[in-house]
Amino acid sequence: MKKIFKFIIYSSVLVVIWWAIKLFSGTPDFILPSPDIVIKSMIDNYYLLFSNALITLYEIIVGFILGTLLGLITGIQLIISKNSRKLLLPFILLSQAIPIFALAPILTLWLGYGIWSKVIMTMIIIYFPITISFYEGLKRIDPMVVNLISIMGAGKLSFLFKVRIPFALPQLSSGLKLAAAFAPIGAVIGEWVGSSKGLGYLMLYASGRVQIDLMFASIIVLAIFTVILYNIVSFITNQLTKWDPKSYIN
Repeated sequence: MKKIFKFIIYSSVLVVIWWAIKLFSGTPDFILPSPDIVIKSMIDNYYLLFSNALITLYEIIVGFILGTLLGLITGIQLIISKNSRKLLLPFILLSQAIPIFALAPILTLWLGYGIWSKVIMTMIIIYFPITISFYEGLKRIDPMVVNLISIMGAGKLSFLFKVRIPFALPQLSSGLKLAAAFAPIGAVIGEWVGSSKGLGYLMLYASGRVQIDLMFASIIVLAIFTVILYNIVSFITNQLTKWDPKSYIN
């Protein structure tokens, strides 16, 4: 309830700032529409926004789930195999040197204009923060704990699943929260490059027809998706890391 109240307050402040910029700058509506015009556009184009938003939401959720699973598997593989670290880490780092906009046309060419090019884009954009945060969390185990587990005769798998992974959850939660914020970006970039559906496509459609109010409405819907996804991920990760004293810091 407290978070909902905060969201309402922050949203109200942003709307007031928006109104003030519009009022004092005298910017025409085809460049910066006022909040009431955008709200009216959201109401008038409800079905158009809703149908395209569902497609983008589906791409975000599927990409987020698959990207998370791939990141977790990679993190575990990196911690259990020295050869994997030598082979995979350079490629993981190199992947971040390639602009994400450069990959979108290639994925569209390979996978077509369907949802999978957007899902893969979402996976790529969240893969790095999840993999690296999880791997760093798996590495940072107190040496005293390692020695104690060795003395107790625990096997490698037991040590991994009962000690390393639980201790890595706080750091993984940071990566997941970043991923929740980045995931919608990947889906929309994919839609910008090649799509006939989704919020990204609707933004380009509205921009090409100078329907700036509809474009702003699409952006607001996308922002709402991002806030909701972030808060869901934050709630789940906070529940999983209740034992960590740092999880209580607001």
